[in-house]
Amino acid sequence: MTASCAYFITGTDTCVGKTLVSSTLLHVLAQNDIRAAGLKPVAAGAELREGVWHNEDSDALAAESSVKLPPELAAPYLFKEAAAPHIAAALEDVRIDPEHIHACYDRIADMAQAVIVEGCGGFRVPLTERFDTADLAQQMNLPVILVVGLRLGCLNHALLTADAITARGLKLVGWIGNVVDLGMPHAMANMEALKARLPAPLLGCVPRMPSALPSVAAMHLDFSLLPGWPVKAAAQSENLG
Repeated sequence: MTASCAYFITGTDTCVGKTLVSSTLLHVLAQNDIRAAGLKPVAAGAELREGVWHNEDSDALAAESSVKLPPELAAPYLFKEAAAPHIAAALEDVRIDPEHIHACYDRIADMAQAVIVEGCGGFRVPLTERFDTADLAQQMNLPVILVVGLRLGCLNHALLTADAITARGLKLVGWIGNVVDLGMPHAMANMEALKARLPAPLLGCVPRMPSALPSVAAMHLDFSLLPGWPVKAAAQSENLG
């Protein structure tokens, strides 16, 4: 089996909702009987539970994946320190190897019909001295979905990120607004400004929720606008109730 669709999820910053969006993509795919798996190439900030190291982001992707992967495949680089990946890696005397990440992706793509790859932080987070997440996305050559954290400064962050994605020869295929700051003034006006300027369709806006539930977030998003998306809009709505 070779994955028929895959997407790279990036964001305007850290803590803007990439994991929620990635988990929601996986949730919708699984609800529609698509064999889907999530890959978090680099995860920083792990805690030991019952003798096993866990990271909230990679655990969230695993929970919504219909293809169950061994942890070392789903999260090839898992670091204890919640810091930039190159710093967390140096603290554990580990060098992040892009070829190893690619090998993990290839193995997952052979097992699943769809693969969701979640980046770390924003689009230009360093992984090594000379290699960052933009380089990784470029080498993987996957269509990109941008998560925009709706707070002051999001216009500049979103437009600069879109420029950086395009500069790497990658296709921005959709963007999603995620309410980070409930008190943000003129949030809808900012959304309209981005709709007029970003070179990709708006897939929806996730409101601030008491808990980050993919099943609820899915109600606010339309993934059928994505190229190669294997689920029709009507089927998504029906299966999610």
